[in-house]
Amino acid sequence: MGLASHGRYLAFQIGNPKSRLLIRVQCCSYQSESKKQEDDETVREICTILKRSREWESVLSSSGFPKKLNPRVVRSVLQQHHQVGDPERLLSFFDWSGTQLGVLPNLHSFSIMALVLCNSKLFGHARGVLERMVRTRKPALEVLDSVVRCFRRFEGSDMVVFEILINVFRMGGWFYEAADVFLAVTSVGISPRLECCNSLLNDLLKGNRMRLFWKVYDGMLEAKIEPDFYTYSNVINAHCKFGDVRQGKRLLVEMVQKGCNPNLSTFNVVIDGLCTSRAVDEAIELKKSMVEKGLTPDRYTYSILVDGLCRQKRSEEAKMVLNEMYDIGLNPDRTLYIALIDGFLKESNVDKALRIKEEMVARGVKLCSVTYNVIFAGICKIGKMKKAESLLNEMNAMGIEPNTQTYNYLIDGYCREQNVNKGYALLNEMKQRNLTPNEVTCGVVINGLCRSGDLQGADNVLKVMITGGLKPGRVIYTTLIKGHLQERKFEEAIKLLKEMSEKGVIPDVFCYNSLVIGLCKARKFEEANTYLVEMVERGLKPNAYTYGAFVHGYCKEREMQLANRYFEEMLGSGIAPNEFIYTALIEGHCKEGNLVEALSTFRSMLGRGVTPDIKTYSVIIHGLSRRGKLEEAMGIFSELLGKNLVPDVFTYSSLISGFCKQGNAEKSFQLLEQMSQRCIKPNIVTYNGLINGLCKSGDIDRAREVFDAISGKGLTPNAVTYATMMDGYSKSGKLTEALQLLDEMQLHGIPTDSFIYCTLIDGFCMAGDTDKALSLFNEVVDKGLAATSSFNALIDGFCKLGKQMEAKQLFEDMVDKHVTPNHVTYTILIDSLCKEGLLRESEELFLEMQERNLQANITTYTSLLQGYNSTGSRVKMFALCEEMIARGLKPDEITYGLMVEAYCEEGDVVKSLKLVDECLVNSVNLNSDVVDALANALFQKAEFSKVMKSLDEMGEQGFVLSLTTCKTLVHGFFYKSGNAERAARILESMLRFGWVSESTSISDLINNEEQNEASSGIS
Repeated sequence: MGLASHGRYLAFQIGNPKSRLLIRVQCCSYQSESKKQEDDETVREICTILKRSREWESVLSSSGFPKKLNPRVVRSVLQQHHQVGDPERLLSFFDWSGTQLGVLPNLHSFSIMALVLCNSKLFGHARGVLERMVRTRKPALEVLDSVVRCFRRFEGSDMVVFEILINVFRMGGWFYEAADVFLAVTSVGISPRLECCNSLLNDLLKGNRMRLFWKVYDGMLEAKIEPDFYTYSNVINAHCKFGDVRQGKRLLVEMVQKGCNPNLSTFNVVIDGLCTSRAVDEAIELKKSMVEKGLTPDRYTYSILVDGLCRQKRSEEAKMVLNEMYDIGLNPDRTLYIALIDGFLKESNVDKALRIKEEMVARGVKLCSVTYNVIFAGICKIGKMKKAESLLNEMNAMGIEPNTQTYNYLIDGYCREQNVNKGYALLNEMKQRNLTPNEVTCGVVINGLCRSGDLQGADNVLKVMITGGLKPGRVIYTTLIKGHLQERKFEEAIKLLKEMSEKGVIPDVFCYNSLVIGLCKARKFEEANTYLVEMVERGLKPNAYTYGAFVHGYCKEREMQLANRYFEEMLGSGIAPNEFIYTALIEGHCKEGNLVEALSTFRSMLGRGVTPDIKTYSVIIHGLSRRGKLEEAMGIFSELLGKNLVPDVFTYSSLISGFCKQGNAEKSFQLLEQMSQRCIKPNIVTYNGLINGLCKSGDIDRAREVFDAISGKGLTPNAVTYATMMDGYSKSGKLTEALQLLDEMQLHGIPTDSFIYCTLIDGFCMAGDTDKALSLFNEVVDKGLAATSSFNALIDGFCKLGKQMEAKQLFEDMVDKHVTPNHVTYTILIDSLCKEGLLRESEELFLEMQERNLQANITTYTSLLQGYNSTGSRVKMFALCEEMIARGLKPDEITYGLMVEAYCEEGDVVKSLKLVDECLVNSVNLNSDVVDALANALFQKAEFSKVMKSLDEMGEQGFVLSLTTCKTLVHGFFYKSGNAERAARILESMLRFGWVSESTSISDLINNEEQNEASSGIS
């Protein structure tokens, strides 16, 4: 390249600089013309010497040429290589000139030299030059640009120079540069040979440089470089190695179709990929296909299949593969035997695992510590410690030294059995053998101590561990935190979490989950929430177990609003709830009697693709059956059977009990028979439910038949069975039979409790036999079984018989005997006093109840409301009702009825209508007396103008009447009052306030009269 043109190249490289820079470069070229002529003469003389003299180095050194050398002269000599003739002599001059100049040659000199050597088939020398060129650390594309320019200058140059350059980068570990050169070369139409491409792909694959791998492979395809056997092998390996075994298998088929017959190694790669992706059956079929193509599986092929089968717990089939190896004369190695032993142990088949060990020895494969450690890991995990001890003795007898891992397995096994002393003995034995316990050893001991409840010992091991220079990790700290939480040592658990952070051990999600779950189980929800917040602040993402702890905890506490809050937060965080969380929510809603929400949650679960298990179905069936929704329960039961799930004894027991309570004993016995057909054995809970249902439906004789048949079913009646039967007898007045059962119960040594005596006391009180009731009560006191419920039963009996003085005396005795009255005690007394018209005394008890922080329930309030209503104290009545609602208590049908009647008596149509509307919306059925009172007030007594004014007031206050109430009003005025005009005016008001749609007519509202009557109860 001439100096003038080199100036143009400089201008191009620096991005078109200002014209003054170009002028300066050109001026320099004119000023150096004399120098150029001098250099050209030096080049001619050097070329002549190189061509004619074998002693060229001495001649040049002695003739003053070293002083005349410069990079341009060297490059020009190389460009005149055809005059020198000998490329090796030219290389020697190139090397010599570098030592004389003391600077590296420029890139063009390297490029020319490499090309000259390649064109002369001196590829080894060319590689050396390119290696030196690459070591200049010039950018790869700049190096390539130089080679390309020189390649195009010299006609007939060998393209192998590019392959050598790619290989130099590749072998030097410069994979990005190698890939860049490859892609740049192919983009200008230069195609390296397959050998170069395959070597690059192979090295990229080995180095896990997959992004570059696929770029190079795509570059090959774009350059129309046809893949060969090695290309396919590399690409198949890449697909299988990174999980896309389907694509790997597809390429294997393509390979065969294109005539590139895969070898054993290629088949092994795909077989291994299939086994890794759990498609073992497909891998076995591929092995058969390989054999059909004339390839014989090797030891590695069989090892892959054995390992794959064992991982799927198909060790028997893996053993058949081993036998096949024997049949074709292949001897398995230790690795294969160990995989099979491990497989059988993971299936808890110790005998077969040990037989494989014996077979291994018989085949001449020596046992080692690795083999024994695999066996120890398996048998210690399933608690076969006697066998483990025997194997340890065998191992010692054979001269195979146990190592730290061996002892770790053994110590863990003994600690799992809570034999911590044996674990300590093995720890001492380790020290005698000069084996140093590691972090795993300490973790195993700490875990064992925590399981046995020895937290002090566990804490001491942690201290010894730290003192000895071992650093406890997250697992050990998490184990200790869980251990302290299980023993309710919350402060110590929290201290351990802080200690972790102080020692630079960052808690993970599992550690925080342990803390959150432990605190939630202890009902310390606020503290648990602080750690939920802390883990999020640390950048950790809570999972289903984190939120599940809150959902489960709040559901158990029947705090469904809070349980739902965490559930919604979980969904909002993109975390999918599992079946356990859904089941907890469903059970919580069922226990609260909120079946609508329970069913909604169940359907939501199905909609999100979460498959309910038998427990989920059983929980919802139990909830529906308990509330008498047997039709819906049977619908869910049918759904369960349709999904091929097998109902359990709990499912059947719920349905049996439910049908019995509804008086449908035949259906209960059909289900009992169905249990037998499905080989599901009823338990005592099933029979208790059956007896309870029959008793509640009044079928005492049949209940007794079931009771008597229990012993013949191989079951023993328990305290609940006796209590249920005695309760049935007591409520039906068969007190002699009830007492006989009490004697029988005591004869069989079944402990009695306060509930049984309460049942009997209640029965005798109902029969008016207070003497016997009192006698039984004294028996309860003498046996030390006296409880609040016992007192309540007798107090209730006295109250029902009008014996207020005795009831009051018993109430005072409760306090003297340090038996705490509960809300039931107060409610019984308040109700009795109200019925006697003693409202002042009932108010005093109500205040005393509140002072004791006892929560009055709906029954307590209703008793007082009835008392006020009977004396006409409606101001107090209305105030008490408002207080009740403010405390979060929902009125029931009795409360609603009382209040509607009261408002009707006061002539307050607005409040009457509002309450009726509330009843209809909440599906509360008002009794006929209340319905008649309201109808009389609205349609007979009340002035129509007053009704209209009331509707206007409601509309202006923004109150919206339900469609059912609107129908009831129009229907009442149309039929009850026989006044269509008034019905029309009522409709006008409803239309004006938007309570019904604009297109609604009177006929729309009075149609289906019978349906309206059934739903509202007002006509």
